[in-house]
Amino acid sequence: MTNRTVAPFGAWASPITADSIVGGTISLGGCALDGDAALWTEGRPAEGGRTVVVRLDPDGAPADVTPAPFNARSRVHEYGGGAVLAAGGDVFFVNFADQRLYRQTPGTPPAALTPEDDARYADMVLDAARDRLICVRENHAAEGLPVNDLVAVPLAGGAPQVLAQGRDFYAAPRLSPDGRQLAWLTWDLPAMPWDTTTLWRATLADDGGLDDAVAVAGGLAESVFQPAWAPDGTLHFVSDRSGWWNLYRATDDGESLCPMEAEFGLPLWQLGMRTYGFAGDGRLVAMCERDGLWSLGLVQDGRFDAFDLPYTAFGALTVAGDTALFVGAAATVPPEVVRFDLGSGGTEVLKRSSGATVDAAFLSVPEPVTFPTEDDAVAHGFFYAPANGDFSGPPEALPPLMVRSHGGPTGATSSAFSLAIQYWTSRGFAVLDVNYRGSTGYGRAYREVLYGVWGLADVADCVAGAEFLAAQGRVDGERLAIRGGSAGGYTTLAALTFHHAFKAGASLYGIGDLEALAADTHKFESRYLDQLIGPYPARRDLYVARSPIHHAQRLDCPVIFFQGLDDKVVPPNQAEAMVASLTERGVPVAYVPFVGEGHGFRVAANIKRALEAELYFYGRVFGFDPADDIEPVEIANLGG
Repeated sequence: MTNRTVAPFGAWASPITADSIVGGTISLGGCALDGDAALWTEGRPAEGGRTVVVRLDPDGAPADVTPAPFNARSRVHEYGGGAVLAAGGDVFFVNFADQRLYRQTPGTPPAALTPEDDARYADMVLDAARDRLICVRENHAAEGLPVNDLVAVPLAGGAPQVLAQGRDFYAAPRLSPDGRQLAWLTWDLPAMPWDTTTLWRATLADDGGLDDAVAVAGGLAESVFQPAWAPDGTLHFVSDRSGWWNLYRATDDGESLCPMEAEFGLPLWQLGMRTYGFAGDGRLVAMCERDGLWSLGLVQDGRFDAFDLPYTAFGALTVAGDTALFVGAAATVPPEVVRFDLGSGGTEVLKRSSGATVDAAFLSVPEPVTFPTEDDAVAHGFFYAPANGDFSGPPEALPPLMVRSHGGPTGATSSAFSLAIQYWTSRGFAVLDVNYRGSTGYGRAYREVLYGVWGLADVADCVAGAEFLAAQGRVDGERLAIRGGSAGGYTTLAALTFHHAFKAGASLYGIGDLEALAADTHKFESRYLDQLIGPYPARRDLYVARSPIHHAQRLDCPVIFFQGLDDKVVPPNQAEAMVASLTERGVPVAYVPFVGEGHGFRVAANIKRALEAELYFYGRVFGFDPADDIEPVEIANLGG
C-alpha cells in the first residue's frame, strides 16, 4: 500500500460513489422455491424503483418473470410485503399501479384475477384443491378507515369469497399440507402486531368457507409471528410469551421448541415475513438473532445449532426439500441471494445486490458497542471507523461522527454490509448506527422501554452514543451529526431541537409534528402513537411538548430535509412546515423534495441526489470540500 494522502476528514476521494450505489445496486427479497426453480424479487432503482420477479431454472440463467411496466409490490398497510407467490410453475403477484392480483403463466402475459376497484391484496397462499388463492384484502371503497379481511380469489375469475372478517387486521393465512385447515393471525387497534396478536385455526368447509375457528395462541401482551405447518401437519408459530420471540409447536399448552434469550421473530412491518421453514424430512431451519447478529441453523432436541455460514444477517428465508433459499449479508458482504444445500452444506450465490467490487482497504467493519445512557440503562449500536486505503486525516484531528437513527421506531439496524454507510466512512466520516431502547432484537422488555417515552429515550440514547464516542477520543465532539428517515427522522429532529450535542442533521421524510401524524396517517399506524406517546387527543400536551415544530426556537443548528411529495405515511406538509419555521427563524436549512416519491426513495436519480446533497450540506457546515463533483444545494441562512 502506498503512503496515504493527508486530507481533511470528509474530503477523501472514494471509489464508492453515488453512481456506483444507485447504478449497480438493487434490493433483494421475496425468495421462493417452486419445484427445482429458485425465484426472488429485485428492486431496481435504474428502472424507477420497479420490483421484478426473477426465476432461475436448473441449468438456466436468471430470467425476468415480470414484464415492464408491471411492478410486483403491494400497498396493504402502506408498507406492503407478501406481494409474490410462486406455485406450480405460475407466479402470482400484486401490481403496484392498480393493486390487482395477477397470474403469470410461463409464455403468456399477466392476467388479472381481481376486479378494478379500491381493494389491495397481499400475503397469498395457493389452495390448489379449490383452484383459488387465499390472501389478505384491504378495501378502501368506503369512507373512513379501510376494511381488512381474509378472502379467497378464484383463479377462474369471479368475485372473491370472504373467509374471515370483523377484526382490524389479518395476516399470514397458511394452509395445512392436506388442504383441510387454515391458520392465520389477527390483531386490533390500538395494538401493533408486535404487541398483541392472536393465532387462529379453522377447518375448511365444503363450500370453501371456514368452520370451527379457534384461537390457538396469543392474546393480551403476547405477540405471535409467522404460523407455519410442518410436513406432518403440525402447526408451529413464534411467540414472545417468554419475553423473547421463540419457536413453539401448537399443542394444548404450546410446546417451546428451543427456549433461548434470543429472537426467532421480527416486527411485522411487512406481510409475508419469514424466519423459519421446514425441510422435506421435517427438520426445522430457522434464523436466530442474538446481540444484533443473526445466524441460520437447525432447531432440534431443544437447541439451536447454527450452520457454518459467512453471514451475520439473513432475510426472506424459504425452505423446501433439502434446500434453503435466503438473502444473506455480512459486514463486508453485500446482500446476496443464496441457495444452501441442507444435506451437503454447500452454498451457491445466485444473485448479488451489487456488482461493485470494493477493495477491503476502503471498507469499514462494524464494531458492536454497548454504552451507558440515562436512568442507569444501556443502549446498543454498531460503530464504523473511517476507512480509506488512499487517505488519512490530519495529525491530531478526529473524524466527524454521523449518528444514524433507524426507522420504526419498532425496528432495528443490523451489521449487514451497506454501501450507503461505506459511502460515508470511505470519505472520512465515522458512523454510529444506534439500536436505541425500543429496538427489536433484544427481547420484549427492551422493546417496550420506549412505550410512553418516544422522543425521549431514543433521543437520549443517540445523544449518549455520540457523547460516549467523543469522550473516548474516537470522534470530534464539535462535529457531531445525526440523520434518520421516517421515525428515525423524528428522532433526528427531536435530538436537534431538545439537545445541543449535534451540530447538524438530516431528516429524510421525518416527522416534525406529532399531532399532524396522529391526525393524518394510515390505518396500520393510526393508534401506534397511543403506545409510544399516549392517547390522542387526551394527552395532546405530550404531543405538543415533543413535537419539534412547536419548539423551533430551540433548534439552532443547520438541518437538511429530504421529502417524497407522494408520501402517504408522513405527508410532505410535515417537512414543509418545519422548513418554513426554520427559515423564518434564520436557522440554516435546506429542502430537497422529490416528485413521485413516497415513503422512501426508489428512483435512482433521487437516491443519488439525496446522498450527494447530504454530503455537500455537511461540507458547507463542517468546513470541508467534498472530493466529488456535486450539484450545489441551496441552503437558506447559511452565509460564507
